[in-house]
Amino acid sequence: MRPLLSILFMVAPNMTYDLIRKQLSKTVPFAKHAGVEIERIDKGRAVTRLPFRPEGLNRIGTLLEIRPVAAEAAIRFLAVAKGPVCAEAQVKGNADDLMAAVKTDGKSVFQAAVNLTGEDGAKVSPR
Repeated sequence: MRPLLSILFMVAPNMTYDLIRKQLSKTVPFAKHAGVEIERIDKGRAVTRLPFRPEGLNRIGTLLEIRPVAAEAAIRFLAVAKGPVCAEAQVKGNADDLMAAVKTDGKSVFQAAVNLTGEDGAKVSPR
C-alpha cells in the first residue's frame, strides 16, 4: 500500500489531498465525532476547522466554586486500546497547598499525570 501512495503523490498530489480531505470523517472516527473539517491540505501543511457546536463547549461557564481548566496537554501511547479505557489521574504537588493557593490567589496551577489502562489491564499510556 505504501508504494502505491508514493506513486499517487508523484502522479497526482492534488487528487490525493482531495481524497484525504473527503475520507477524513470515514477513516478517523474521532474527527467525525468532533466535526473536524479539513479546509486546505497540501504538501507538508493542513488547515483544519472545528465548527462551533454546543456539545463541544467546555464547562468554564458553570457555577462551581472551583473550575479546573486544562491549559496544556500531551499524550504518548504505548499500545492500542481495545475496548473501554480507564484513566487514573494523580496531581503533582500537595493537594492541600494547591487548595490554599486557590483560596488566597483565586487560582492554582498544577500538573497532573494520567495513566490510561485498557480493560485487560494493559497500559495504554505511561504515567
